[in-house]
Amino acid sequence: MDRRSEPNRSAIYATTLVAFLAIAGIAVVDPILPAIGEAIGVTAWQVELLFTAYIAVMAVGMIPATLASGRFGFKPVLVTGVSVVGLAAILASFSDNIVQLSVLRGVWGLGNAMFFATAMVVLVNLAVDREWAVGLFETALGLGFAVGPLIGGLLGQATWRLPFFVCGVFMVLALAVAARKLREPANRQAPVRVGQIFGTYRRPAFVALCVVTAAYNFVFFVVLGYTPLFLHLDVVPLGLAFTGWGLGLAAGILVIGHRLAHRIGAVQTVGVAIAGLLVCMVLFATSTGTVEALVVLVASGLCMGLANANLTDLALGLGSRDRRVATGAFNLVRWGAAAPAPIIAGKLAEHSLALPFWVGFAVLAVGVLVYLASAHLMAAGYGERVLWSRWNRAAAGAEHASEEPVGEAY
Repeated sequence: MDRRSEPNRSAIYATTLVAFLAIAGIAVVDPILPAIGEAIGVTAWQVELLFTAYIAVMAVGMIPATLASGRFGFKPVLVTGVSVVGLAAILASFSDNIVQLSVLRGVWGLGNAMFFATAMVVLVNLAVDREWAVGLFETALGLGFAVGPLIGGLLGQATWRLPFFVCGVFMVLALAVAARKLREPANRQAPVRVGQIFGTYRRPAFVALCVVTAAYNFVFFVVLGYTPLFLHLDVVPLGLAFTGWGLGLAAGILVIGHRLAHRIGAVQTVGVAIAGLLVCMVLFATSTGTVEALVVLVASGLCMGLANANLTDLALGLGSRDRRVATGAFNLVRWGAAAPAPIIAGKLAEHSLALPFWVGFAVLAVGVLVYLASAHLMAAGYGERVLWSRWNRAAAGAEHASEEPVGEAY
């Protein structure tokens, strides 16, 4: 398709730029976690508060952000979110203790909730070629996870404060772009009610997907939040290590994830991803050297990329027709399950360095069991079949009993 036929191309590019900076802001803290702990004299579980506060507020903030977008419009909520992130990041660079840092990371998470509750809906409503717009957005997310740790590592060797400050400056620049380039979708949608969001949990296939995603996201943030402490590397090598993880994630999203889904289906691709990640948890827990752990880190990123490439598609396909409602309900579970992972991992590490990975393995194993029991329901609701669905006649019944026909994933 000729991209010149996209009348809102500059607005779409602006949204994806802000997405890149927002994700880079999440990942920028990875290489400097040990440095922060050493500089302000806190234990492993206390420094993990930087992740837990951020994710917990982001999870809870998804609901009011979704409601606000319906009342005030997408652009005001998105621009406000970017402003909040920029201010919180700059103030975090001047913090003196873990309480101040954690509170500001929580405020940072609220800003990101405002952004992520609106960005995808803005994109798909502005774009003529939705597949192109979504691919662009996913590219921004993948590159953000790859570049964020590199920025954190390179800047963090001077001081742990510098990555926070520079991230805040980037978000101020993004704010200027967003305020000027972003456009409100032409079709104004009715306000969202809280009951609509929670009503989505009455759909069995959607609930099954949420359970699998909750287990997966718990493990995602065990890896992202705890592994920097587990590896015992200096700031720059740690930044490079997580850049490798981010490149694996980006490859899973951009190169393999959708292609594999076209061949075996999105549901079965998620199954491959969580099975591979389950193996990675065992390899992390039993690793005997840094090189082995680094290889597993990159491999885990690849598995996570496969999952991330398809989970949102599935959520939008199995949830409400209203993308705002489906996104709000899914992200509440997705980020809510992730929030306790870093701090739990930090406490467990006081007893054994491998214990957080074994607990992650146990949590993900529950997700795998739920997946095996319900994949046929998810596939039927999404218009796919899984390999073993012919052995379970409930799949056909679920397909006919679906409350709404499956539309476009985006």
